[in-house]
Amino acid sequence: MTLGRKAYPSDLTDEQWELLEPLIPQPSLQSRRPFVSRREGVNAMVDVLRSGCPWRMLPHEFPRVADRL
Repeated sequence: MTLGRKAYPSDLTDEQWELLEPLIPQPSLQSRRPFVSRREGVNAMVDVLRSGCPWRMLPHEFPRVADRL
């Protein structure tokens, strides 16, 4: 599942996301509202790991997660 963008080969399948989702902490209720879904953030990280590209070279469809960390 993608959020209005074409899927990449590195995107998580629904089955993979079902396994990973419980392991990724929910945002704190005291922090501001997340600007990106956790799944899209993980998709961006997986793309970097699989392709070896630096964060700054991520396709523009991915959220700029690294800029916010």
